[in-house]
Amino acid sequence: MKRAELLANELRELSGELTRRLRAASSGEALSMTQTSVLARLFKGGPATIADLARAEHIKPQSMGVTVASLEADGLVERTADPDDARRWNASLTDKGKQHFLAGRAARQAWLSRAIVDRLDDTEQRQLLEATVLLKKVLAR
Repeated sequence: MKRAELLANELRELSGELTRRLRAASSGEALSMTQTSVLARLFKGGPATIADLARAEHIKPQSMGVTVASLEADGLVERTADPDDARRWNASLTDKGKQHFLAGRAARQAWLSRAIVDRLDDTEQRQLLEATVLLKKVLAR
């Protein structure tokens, strides 16, 4: 197997394991990965249409509509009229949605920070930091 293929396999497997560990760290959160991603997008980018969210998540607008409706039913998202087009509406976070997102993010951050401090010495932490630069380069569009 070529080096790039080995690296790709390792990164794919590690990213899956990291995702599972981070989800477990915020186990009080009973949301799907897509729901969590929508909350993050709305937190970072502000209100968005279903179509915009669907494009960002690479899913069909109908599926995103179901996701947003479930978040709305839980009181995490609300619908507001689009100021540019009254026929459309935007999804935005409620205060409860912001609190839920921030609490989950804080739990995941705390777990990962503890794991880094507990399992890596200073040199390894520096190496991991340097590796993040390379990962960002791989992910750049």
